Amino acid sequence: MDFITSAQNPRVKRLLRLQQKSSDRRAENLTVVEGLRELTVAAGAGVEIVELYHCPGLPNAAAPTALAALGVPPGRIWELAPVAFERIAYRDGSDGVVALVRPPAVTLANLRLPPNPLLLLVEAVEKPGNLGALLRTADAAAVAAVLVLDARADIWSPNVIRASIGCAFTRPLVACGREAGFAWLKAHGIRTFAAALTPRARPYTSADFRGPTALLLGTEADGLTAEALAAADETIIIPMRGLIDSLNVSVAAAVLIFEAVRQRGG
Repeated sequence: MDFITSAQNPRVKRLLRLQQKSSDRRAENLTVVEGLRELTVAAGAGVEIVELYHCPGLPNAAAPTALAALGVPPGRIWELAPVAFERIAYRDGSDGVVALVRPPAVTLANLRLPPNPLLLLVEAVEKPGNLGALLRTADAAAVAAVLVLDARADIWSPNVIRASIGCAFTRPLVACGREAGFAWLKAHGIRTFAAALTPRARPYTSADFRGPTALLLGTEADGLTAEALAAADETIIIPMRGLIDSLNVSVAAAVLIFEAVRQRGG
């Protein structure tokens, strides 16, 4: 196990670059994950931890036994001095664990579904925090997959993984174009329900989610595009009883997904 003392070490600089630049993450097919909890979730989902860095000198440093449970070979583990770790840590009260991991290579072509799938679709998501929260909901409901149509945010951004508490790795996650996504859904006989306030929308509780279903949501600022609405099979709404006319996208997704789970027998 090597010991890194300098914040100018090439490995530290590489970690920082991969944190900050999506182009570098795509080029190396790697992303950065900070936190023992997130890495434990990732390892449990079968994600490859390529390199592990830890700083035992921090007040909240993870225990050696917890690090060993991640199953990373000693030759791929580096110990950092606090001055070096502080340069790459991006959260307060860090437990001193950062890793490079290889995101799952899931595409529409190799995505495998159960016989009666429930999917979450999000169009043009741009805020890592929103996508992370959606992925937590998807994990909680054990949806078959999450499709991100025309993503404006890097789905493997460290901030997405942080907001999802590692749930970015627990359900199949695919980024694809809107047209390709809808073509794939239709080819697999999956009915799409778009959440939008339109004249043809009906309350979500009156929709039938018991068959192969994809629940589609757009951005909080703009909602769904006209093209997505036209491609969807049905439009649904969550009736608002107060003064506000909409919910946070992750809250709306949770309402719809768990109604579908309820209809399917829990």
